[in-house]
Amino acid sequence: MLQSEQNRFFTDLQEEVKAILLTEEDGSNPEQIFTDIALSYLADAGETENYRVCFSEKLSKRGVEHKINGYALYENYETLDLFITIYNSGDSIELIKKNDADRALERTIKFFRNAAYGDYINELEESSEVYDLAHTLAKVKEVKDFLTRVNIFIITNGEVKSDIKQSDKIAGYQVYYRVIDINYLYNLSDKSRIPIEINFKEIGYQIPCIANPSENEDYQSWLAIMPGSALAEIYEQFGPRLLEQNVRSFLQFTGKINKGIRKTILDEQHMFMAFNNGIAATAEDLDITHGSEGLLISKVKDFQIVNGGQTTASIFHTWKKDKVDISNVYVPVKLTLVKDKENFGEIVGRIAEYANTQNRVSASDLSSNRENHVLLEKLSRTIWASPKEGETHQTRWFFERSRGQYRNERARAGITPSRKKQYDKQNPRHQMFTKELLAKYINSYREKYFGKKLVIGPHIVVRGSQKNYAQFLNHNFGYRPNNVWFEDIIALAILFKSSEKIYGVKPNAIGDMRYITVPYTIAWLGHKLDYKISLYNIWKNQKISETLASILQEVMLKIEEFIKENAPGFLYGEWAKKEDCWNLIKEQDFSLQLSKLNGDLISAEEISRKPISDAETEGLEIKASLERLRSVHFKTWKKIEFWGKESKKLSQYQVDMASTLGNRIRLNRTISAIERKQGLTILDLAVENSPEVFYDLDDFFQNDEEGNKVEIELNLDRIKKLVQWDRRHKRLKPYEFRLMYDISEGNKVLTERNKYLASLNIKKAAKYGFRS
Repeated sequence: MLQSEQNRFFTDLQEEVKAILLTEEDGSNPEQIFTDIALSYLADAGETENYRVCFSEKLSKRGVEHKINGYALYENYETLDLFITIYNSGDSIELIKKNDADRALERTIKFFRNAAYGDYINELEESSEVYDLAHTLAKVKEVKDFLTRVNIFIITNGEVKSDIKQSDKIAGYQVYYRVIDINYLYNLSDKSRIPIEINFKEIGYQIPCIANPSENEDYQSWLAIMPGSALAEIYEQFGPRLLEQNVRSFLQFTGKINKGIRKTILDEQHMFMAFNNGIAATAEDLDITHGSEGLLISKVKDFQIVNGGQTTASIFHTWKKDKVDISNVYVPVKLTLVKDKENFGEIVGRIAEYANTQNRVSASDLSSNRENHVLLEKLSRTIWASPKEGETHQTRWFFERSRGQYRNERARAGITPSRKKQYDKQNPRHQMFTKELLAKYINSYREKYFGKKLVIGPHIVVRGSQKNYAQFLNHNFGYRPNNVWFEDIIALAILFKSSEKIYGVKPNAIGDMRYITVPYTIAWLGHKLDYKISLYNIWKNQKISETLASILQEVMLKIEEFIKENAPGFLYGEWAKKEDCWNLIKEQDFSLQLSKLNGDLISAEEISRKPISDAETEGLEIKASLERLRSVHFKTWKKIEFWGKESKKLSQYQVDMASTLGNRIRLNRTISAIERKQGLTILDLAVENSPEVFYDLDDFFQNDEEGNKVEIELNLDRIKKLVQWDRRHKRLKPYEFRLMYDISEGNKVLTERNKYLASLNIKKAAKYGFRS
């Protein structure tokens, strides 16, 4: 069963790559598209952040010297992730040989070594996608000061069964190796993330602890004392992965050194327990052993620090940078073992919220943001965009509130090939957007101040998805979404995506700074036009005007050139992250004639747009769910009923409900609120557990259409022909023939019921060769 699920995941992944390839501009290739998809899984799971997909391959007479498919340099320069991809474009999962895996690692190692030693500064062209990274590794002082771990990942849609080396020391840096193969990606898609498991006993530590005697079904609390060296060692390997990902987005974890903690470690180690509050952590499971002095934690599964990230990072950096013996540092730990596995993520999130109440991001802020995401999701399922030029069908912009929603919705709606095709037409994949993309679209357009501090601007967008998303939540998403706001953010999405298309991709691109130039261009244009671009026109037309496209291209050329000429030390990416860069750029006029855009500015029609109420939104949501229920033929509901009864996957109540819904749909009766909600649940269970019950769904509807066609074409002449035909062939029963005869002679009126009975008789005769 597991193997078939993995194969299905592989097939879906390959389909996704092909679908994206069709919508991308020239220059894209399946390997890089797959890399982007895989890295998005890792980012959602908190195993990388602010990644950038790129490609660099150096060839020589000996073959491939180095290769890299992507990288992620964390904001505080503490962690560098390098990615190399082994991609198979076939239809089945391939086994990756150990030699191929080792060779891939060596190619990426060579890139890192040469970049770190500065060998690539003069070799790489400015247009190279890794030029900025190579210069940063060689020239930025903070890299030398803070880079702690380099992770080299093999990303593959194949399967790696052989072991690879665990770690190395390269160019003076600790390097760790990891494999992310199809099995790992499948587990991420299924579980959202792979839990961290730490065996303290194996690495030479046993953590003394005591248990909270209070018993309950949700959790068990433990108080422990952890040696600072143990905390530093696990932080060296796992880094920010130890801090729960969703919380890190809100709390803007930086891993920087706290001066007070550093001073205590350097001068008064013995006072650390007294001065420091320690850390709060959660776990899914623990191994407890009995030592001579009491209970010991020897192993922990899914260890997550929910409060105390700065304490952890400060201990580590003081030990690493100052070469201090921290054997006398001990850290108090409150460890919560979450027993409720079904609500594990929710409970961990709540613990993290309350453990961090002293942080400037309050629990109410987090609740408000979550509510806004739910509202946005509802709007995206109920608001339809106008047909694009040359097309007749409306489409939706699908907001993916959580990882995998689009894929799951597509599977639920696309229960037959024709339904899947219809779903793809109405919900095109390139119109799906995530929380991080939402933040990018909005934050790129309009700068925002908090007091006198600039908190939103293109320099924030350039810093990467997590940093930008955190700023968005904290400063730019405090209002309640409605239909007008939704239309505007989709217009911003169209503006952003159109700008990326105009910029192009290699080899047909303006340059190699699209991730910088596009947000800066949109921000500059918005600022210069006083944010008067008509977003409503973009929404109505589902595209930008040719004039706006032309101006965007001009602005991009100017901004790209300006950054390259003014960035200190060729560090374009680093300078673009700074507020000084944006402040300088927004002062420039670039000698452009923006008066050409008068026709693209806000009109009176846009000012008078009217928001729809929550009740109207709810009504649209109910309408959509009823349409989904009625799109399932009543004969299919009968099959669902039998399946649920035989498999025991449905309760008796649900089996009865399936029968009720089938009858409601067959007789075109009203479906109640309770029936609607239960019906959606039953459909989801059937799609997930037994998709084969839907295989003949289209056939049922096609048969109905053929029957309706017979009804529509029913007339007196046809009935008379049937009477003459049946006198010879004797296929109708006497009472059936009598009805047809009476109608043909005018003895009976062709009422709706008689039409229905006559159509049944015609269909019956047609099986025996009757043709009219």
